Amino acid sequence: MRAARLVLGAAGLLLLAAGVRLLITGGPADAPRQVAVWLAGAVVLHDLALAPLVLAAGLVVRRLPARRAVRGGLIVAGCLTLVALPPLLRPGEPRNATALPLDYGRNLVLLLAATALAAAAAAAWRRARRPGPGGPGA
Repeated sequence: MRAARLVLGAAGLLLLAAGVRLLITGGPADAPRQVAVWLAGAVVLHDLALAPLVLAAGLVVRRLPARRAVRGGLIVAGCLTLVALPPLLRPGEPRNATALPLDYGRNLVLLLAATALAAAAAAAWRRARRPGPGGPGA
């Protein structure tokens, strides 16, 4: 397990270094400023929107028997929604139709449905494995 963590950590550092190099040498002159603005926006969005929503959802579902699966599904659904929001909220057609050729609204709905199904399957699997009434060995 320790070796896997070291390998993954080293791979992450190499990819980070490649990204920084590309940012500095391979883009327009204002690319570092644009990335800094984007990262600052991501931090603000996380701290002011995503984290409070996750905490509130955790409080709402804390009494459910399948709370772990529900919390996991809600976190994944929230992240998927945040990733899909920019293309969904951009008015009109994209300047380059080949850059965003997908139907983001439909695909978001399909991904959210798949997430809900996966969370339900995880909850059912956990319940089926639980010893006691209704579980294995009963």
